[in-house]
Parts: sequence; C-alpha cells; structure tokens
Amino acid sequence: MFDVASSEVIILGVVALLVIPPKDLPKAMRTAGYWIGRVRGVATQFRSGFDSMLREAELHEMEKKWAAENERIMREHPPTPVQMLPSADSAASAAEEDAAPHTVEQPVLLPPHDGPAGPAQPAAADTPPAGPASPASRAVQS
Repeated sequence: MFDVASSEVIILGVVALLVIPPKDLPKAMRTAGYWIGRVRGVATQFRSGFDSMLREAELHEMEKKWAAENERIMREHPPTPVQMLPSADSAASAAEEDAAPHTVEQPVLLPPHDGPAGPAQPAAADTPPAGPASPASRAVQS
C-alpha cells in the first residue's frame, strides 16, 4: 500500500536531523512510530473486515448454488421408501435369542490411583481383618 524505499527513509532521516534538534529527536521518533503503528493497525482492521465481508458474501452465494443443485437432484431422483425383507442373518439372530442366556463375568474394580491430593484411602472392604499381625507385616509397619 505505502511503498517506502530504504533511500527515501535515509533522506527523511537526514531532513529530520536538520529540522529537529538532536535533543528532541528521540521523542519525535517515538511519536512518529506511535502514529505509524496506529495507521497500520487501522489499515489491518479495515482489510480484515473487508475480507470477512467478501468471504460471507461468497459463502452465501455458494449456499444458494448448493441449494439449487440439491433441489434439482431431488427433483430428478425422488426418494423411494426402502422395504426391509427378512434375511438369513435375522433368522440366525432370532434362533440365538431363543437359546439359553449366557453368563457374563463381572469386571474387576481396581482401587483408585494416587492423585495430586496424595495416596488414596483404602476402602472398608480392602482393609485386612483385625488380629495378630505376622512378623513380616510388623517389620514393614516399623
């Protein structure tokens, strides 16, 4: 959009040194950079808004084309109801339903793993019965 060559930037820098005193030059450069950034931001925002409007218009146009094409296809090939006929597979599955029920093994539940809150507390069913402990378990507890 704004094409600035490096030679033009050098000429602008020399003119700025001649016109603006060296003491005020950093402040002038900051101000110029600020305004250039604002202009670029507005241009980018304008461009992205314009692009999104174009995309929406193109999508709307494509949806109209797809709807017209879909309507044409549906006119040429109207939907017909599909009638299901019994097959050999359905006869086999009906015979299985009449057979004796199968037993299914129950899944084994594992205790919860150690999470970020620390080790999990054992459930009441997992605790060993109270009574005299074996010498090996006394050594582990000590």
